[in-house]
Amino acid sequence: MNFQYLLPFWFFHWCEGTGLGSMIQQSKWSFAVIETIHIMALAVLLGSFLIVDLRLFGLGMKKLTVAEVATQFGVTSWVSFIVMVATGIPMYLSEAVRLSTSSPFFYKMVFLCLALLFHLTVHRRATKSGGAGTGLAKIAASLSLVCWLAVALAGRAIAFL
Repeated sequence: MNFQYLLPFWFFHWCEGTGLGSMIQQSKWSFAVIETIHIMALAVLLGSFLIVDLRLFGLGMKKLTVAEVATQFGVTSWVSFIVMVATGIPMYLSEAVRLSTSSPFFYKMVFLCLALLFHLTVHRRATKSGGAGTGLAKIAASLSLVCWLAVALAGRAIAFL
């Protein structure tokens, strides 16, 4: 599956023809620098979710409630996510035509939407309920980690498939 079946082909050419997309295509280093920042932001995001999810499992930082841990790492998570979006859009603009037929990119976007939806609903409820180690907390932590790792793995697969 890919985006070529969902959006008209002219859209992808238009994206690459934008000033930002053209500038990144013509630059020798800009894509590499932007991608490095994107991956670093993903690592910080995954790390902050890992800490919260480990607390949901009942592991680590036991002196703090799940809600306190989630609050402490919430700002870090959202800033990392914003940096990922701010770097992901220019990378997409620079190679939109290629990504329109990329299955890994399609799945990355699907898992990103699922991860965000899950984080804003079930995961948020699990962290506010404060029940570390309960069945719901463990399921929420597991699904959170699976969704975000799927985003990272699909993103990594874009370069190879």
